[in-house]
Amino acid sequence: MKPTSYSAFVLALGLLTATDLSAQTKPKTTAKTTTTKTTTAKKTTAKAPAKTTAKTTTAKTTTTKAATTTKAAPAPAAAPAPVPLTADEATAAVREAVTLSITRAMQAGAEADAFNGNPDIRIPFPPEAELVNTTLRGLRMGAVIDKFEVQMNRAAEALAANPQTQTVFANAAQRYAVADGMALVNTRESRAIAQQFKQQQLAQVQQELRPLVDAALEQTGAKQAYGELMLRYKKIPLVTPISTNLTDYVSGKASEGLFTLIADEESRIRLNSSARSTATLKRAFDQQ
Repeated sequence: MKPTSYSAFVLALGLLTATDLSAQTKPKTTAKTTTTKTTTAKKTTAKAPAKTTAKTTTAKTTTTKAATTTKAAPAPAAAPAPVPLTADEATAAVREAVTLSITRAMQAGAEADAFNGNPDIRIPFPPEAELVNTTLRGLRMGAVIDKFEVQMNRAAEALAANPQTQTVFANAAQRYAVADGMALVNTRESRAIAQQFKQQQLAQVQQELRPLVDAALEQTGAKQAYGELMLRYKKIPLVTPISTNLTDYVSGKASEGLFTLIADEESRIRLNSSARSTATLKRAFDQQ
């Protein structure tokens, strides 16, 4: 064989060999790549259930903890039972109720129109002298009589404003003998204390207030006005003689009115917690 032909043959053989090697190499690479991807996919698939299982376990643990926390919550403590009121405490509360009611009643009675504008305690023309009233009104003297009635009630309001009146009632409160303080505190009668206080002290209070009432009637002009009315009545022919002591009449009516105001204040203490301004009153009446 010629040298030139031999060289050409060797070159052709080398190209063929190179082509075969290239063809064999590509399938192997593809196979490796496929194998790698498949492995990765398998690994991913294998890991996914593991994560899910972990989450489920965590959820179960959390649920268990929550249930444990709920079961461990402490029960609320029971409120302590109130200590029963003693007889001495009840008596002390009754005395404080009287004292406080007196103070507030004097303040209320001293206000403008406290008597004149209150139909429960307003002092009318003396019933014993009612014939004077009707006779003079028939003579067109009604305005004069109306003015006199206002002056009487102004005297009662002046009496309530007098510090000496407060002293008279304070002394009465000291004399007051509390009968069964426990019953007085527990009763449903909102004026029971004032009623007992009045029964014991009214007569003496009226006597002690008489000079103060007389001064108040002079101050408001009621005493002079009453004297003039009686004088005019007596000048009428054939009328029945009338003799009424104005001071005694107003002393009784004004005292009754002040005791009524005291009862009103007691009722407020019983029915309104804000009116119980002392610890003793709260202790006694908050339990009702």
